Amino acid sequence: MFRSILNIGLSFLLTCSILAQSVPNGDKSLMGFSPENSIRQKTLEQKFDASLRRENLREWLKKMSARPHHVGSPYDKENAEFMLSLLKSWGYNAQIEQFDVLFPTPKTRVLEMLAPEKFTAKLSEPAVKEDSTSNQSSEQLPVYNAYSIDGDVTAPLVYVNYGIPADYEELERNGVDVRGKIVIARYGGSWRGIKPKVAAEHGAIGCLIYSDPRNDGFFQGDVYPKGAWRNENGAQRGSVADMPTFPGDPLTPNIGATKNAKRLDRKNAPTITKIPVMPISYGDALPLLRNLEGAVVPESWRGALPITYHFGGTEATKVHLKLAFNWDIKTIYNVIAKMKGSERPDEWIIRGNHHDAWVNGADDPLSGQVAMLEEARGIGELVKTGWKPKRTIVYCAWDGEEPGLLGSTEWAETHADELKNKAAVYINSDSNGRGFLGVGGSHTLEKFVNEVSRDVIDPQTKISVGERWRATQLVNGSPNSKKEARERTDLRIGALGSGSDYTPFLQHLGIASLNLGYGGEDGGGSYHSVYDSFDHYTRFGDPNFDYGIALAQTAGRMTLRLANADVLPFEFTNFADTVGVYVKEIMTLADTMREETKQMNQMISDGTLKAAQDPKETFVMPKPKSDVPFLNFAPLQNALAKLQESAKNYQKATKNKSATSQKSLDEILMKTERALANQKGLPRRDWFKHQIYAPGFYTGYGVKTLPAVREAIEQRDWKEAGEQISIVAKTIENFALEIDKATQLIR
Repeated sequence: MFRSILNIGLSFLLTCSILAQSVPNGDKSLMGFSPENSIRQKTLEQKFDASLRRENLREWLKKMSARPHHVGSPYDKENAEFMLSLLKSWGYNAQIEQFDVLFPTPKTRVLEMLAPEKFTAKLSEPAVKEDSTSNQSSEQLPVYNAYSIDGDVTAPLVYVNYGIPADYEELERNGVDVRGKIVIARYGGSWRGIKPKVAAEHGAIGCLIYSDPRNDGFFQGDVYPKGAWRNENGAQRGSVADMPTFPGDPLTPNIGATKNAKRLDRKNAPTITKIPVMPISYGDALPLLRNLEGAVVPESWRGALPITYHFGGTEATKVHLKLAFNWDIKTIYNVIAKMKGSERPDEWIIRGNHHDAWVNGADDPLSGQVAMLEEARGIGELVKTGWKPKRTIVYCAWDGEEPGLLGSTEWAETHADELKNKAAVYINSDSNGRGFLGVGGSHTLEKFVNEVSRDVIDPQTKISVGERWRATQLVNGSPNSKKEARERTDLRIGALGSGSDYTPFLQHLGIASLNLGYGGEDGGGSYHSVYDSFDHYTRFGDPNFDYGIALAQTAGRMTLRLANADVLPFEFTNFADTVGVYVKEIMTLADTMREETKQMNQMISDGTLKAAQDPKETFVMPKPKSDVPFLNFAPLQNALAKLQESAKNYQKATKNKSATSQKSLDEILMKTERALANQKGLPRRDWFKHQIYAPGFYTGYGVKTLPAVREAIEQRDWKEAGEQISIVAKTIENFALEIDKATQLIR
């Protein structure tokens, strides 16, 4: 009956209520739905909720995390085939799509201290009796960083804190030179791949990365197996490919890594590191750091190990690092399942989560994967009752995410033209745990996200997850976040950098995207280790799978509403407001840098800076920096004004009762995000097309908003900053024109 009612008046009769904003005390219509269809949709969602079974999540998690299932392992393929069989049984047209990618695994790993004492690092994570899968050593990938080059280096050791650019400025002020040396950095402060990248730029010949217990260990809480946190032997595997340049297979940028794809020679692959790099536990790091000499590091550099932290860099502490890898091409297995839309089959709502792991991967990624499977099963149950989605739903279980978003990137590059024509929205999840809803993504969907968050009940507090989200902003947020949480109808969603499978959709193809999950109360410590297991997760992550069900309900509602809506629920005033924040930020950044440069240069020239230093400590006077010019932000300000006007006009137009074609309006709305992608890409990394969001060149996962302008200012490239201001302004103007097209169609 539901389908027959929805078929009435497919092409016409869009009224204001179809696109009305849902607010707590206002119109109860769902965004994109008429009042009548809103009622039917909510009834459908109640049926969906009632079909969800937490015992399925537990069963599937136990099965899929029973063995290590990294890229190239037998169990990785077995898990893909298992999911394929499930999705087919639920009525999806499902298949496995394969790609062949470069995936190195270690064959030689040596780390030893030669002076002042002999020490050989264990580089292993021993089994613990409380963890039934931690003893599968013959199948486990050892501790290593994927896409490190081979290398055999011996040199003095230097502690570089997080190993980000600002840390090297501190080293320089303290007279510490890393050229020809091996650096040791702690995890945190940036994505791990930034650390060897910046080290190599400063002349280092090797890099070690360890998990300091202040960030990820006993300083945070009891360690595993007593508590959730990382123990002294736990180490964080992970990719160190230069993904801010481009993600995916290092040998096939911009094209799918199919069997016959033209590949780069490995020595020419730009995303493989320039120096050897390896992760270690804080148990292995302690003897190295304890023996460092030189000056004591600043307070902010000090971790929680029972030592005094020194810079090192002297000949007194010398280490030997030797790494060699099997540089193999491995097959990855994406599971792609489609439920064809009954009315608009060429509009795709894509939902994804990855299935590969570094070891057993119960938390990362299977906690999100099993929730997505149950969500897909629930939608399959609705289809069995005779209901069909208006738009096509595509469920994707990605392989190869951990080494560098391989599966999603290769699939998106292979199907780029089709996706640009058909993809309306991509919804991503990854790890999931107990706690609060977290959402980032396209701000054209911010109102939609807030609406959904008000309709899902938090399993612990029995208030909506939206209310709990607002509560944590009011209690724990920044002063500005607290103010907005009190005064703003909608909570702000985050901007997306990188680190999961939304990246190729949003930042390469310009497809509106969301990334969501729960967490914040589930501890830590298992990340990318052998202890990321079913036993760990069911003790500390989400023991009753309450938040697995909450994720299925949340992402399921998003998927169902986007698939069923009379018109796609894009809204532009929140986006315009957010862009206004970003424009203000970069203008403030330039002003702040100008004032700070002026003050620092003055302190250098008048001797104030030198006078404030301890004469007994080494201090290298920094060189004065060039003055910061006044940049012309007028093109951006004018473009922002146009965007704000267009957004308001569209919002006003949706209140009219004029008839229009729903499908034609959809075709405009689903491609608005494309207008934010400049096909020339960002400077020095043309794979990234989006002009509003990108991973930072020196942050990795962390987002840079208005990245081309912001990073040019940060790098003090004033000519480029001026050029990019004009380019980004034009991009925003083009986006506003797309909104105007939608407005004219409604009118």
